[in-house]
Amino acid sequence: MADAKVIPFDDDRSRGAPGRSGPGRTAPDRPARGRAAGGGRRTGGDDGRTGQEERGGTRKPLTAVSGAGSRAGSGSGPGTRREDRGDRGDWDRRIAEGLAFLRRRVTGEYEVDEFGYDADLTDHVLMSMLRPVYEKYFRVEVLGIENIPSEGGALVVANHSGTLPLDALMLQVAVHDHHPAGRALRLLAADLVFMLPVVNELARKAGHTLACAEDAQRLLERGEVVGVMPEGFKGLGKPFSERYKLQRFGRGGFVSTALRAGVPIVPCSIVGAEEIYPMVGDFRTLARLLGIPYFPVTPTFPWLGPLGMVPLPTKWTVQFGEPVPMDDYPPEAVDDPMLMFNLTDQVRETIQHTLYRLLVRRRSVFF
Repeated sequence: MADAKVIPFDDDRSRGAPGRSGPGRTAPDRPARGRAAGGGRRTGGDDGRTGQEERGGTRKPLTAVSGAGSRAGSGSGPGTRREDRGDRGDWDRRIAEGLAFLRRRVTGEYEVDEFGYDADLTDHVLMSMLRPVYEKYFRVEVLGIENIPSEGGALVVANHSGTLPLDALMLQVAVHDHHPAGRALRLLAADLVFMLPVVNELARKAGHTLACAEDAQRLLERGEVVGVMPEGFKGLGKPFSERYKLQRFGRGGFVSTALRAGVPIVPCSIVGAEEIYPMVGDFRTLARLLGIPYFPVTPTFPWLGPLGMVPLPTKWTVQFGEPVPMDDYPPEAVDDPMLMFNLTDQVRETIQHTLYRLLVRRRSVFF
């Protein structure tokens, strides 16, 4: 599977070139394979002799170009040795970073903010656990990451789907790994997240906090990038037949929070999460007994047991839209219900239309 890609929001040429890297992510140098030094094309001789290089209409013996004699194709030449040294250096760096991380955990030389966010643990452990799923399994493609400001507060508003909230985690990795300024996304989570053992502690350490206006405003005023998914459980647990149809965005509480903090709203559209657990039914009686919003029925769950909880390897796209400025409105604008409704509807429609464009652009659910 191909690695995740970052493509600028307004660069149509980059969209057609899936092999390019976007801002904030430099493609690693890879040693040339199957080519001689100088980039020529290798051809084999008809008489079984050593291959030659065809270059500019003339042919030279391959040994004259490579300088490696018969070792050129043996895998033991200088290029291979340099690659081995690079691999060893990479492993040495990882071991050194791991030992430094363990030393900080033992000595307590790390910080945890008032919300429980542990940036050191998130960067070195939690993101490392999520990154293979992000890059190799869902192969997330990111568009418009530059629309998130490089400094100061911003409220990222995204659609929510997928039966389980994997889209929130993938959104966090997208901002963490690809933003040019290396910003972190602080997600607002539902009460249920903080009622579950283990999940509660991990969510706090990853920077998640309770989805309430007070906490969100404090984070925004501190200059953090905050993420919210206003559909909540209505979007997360909607049936597969209603995929990519946004549910109601509440009463616009996120808009009033952004207005009070004077930060822009960045609409975000996520395509691919709807298909990871196609929800075809809901055991509502069982859900009420368990105290959860819904009990999903998918083509594989609960019929296959724990195996049915493995998500389908869909191809994801995350697109960040143009910021909607909030600092142009006076402070008393938060008391205007019509303005709140109009701004909420504007953000919702922006996300919905972007979802439609991404769906038209998508070639396949899995590729």
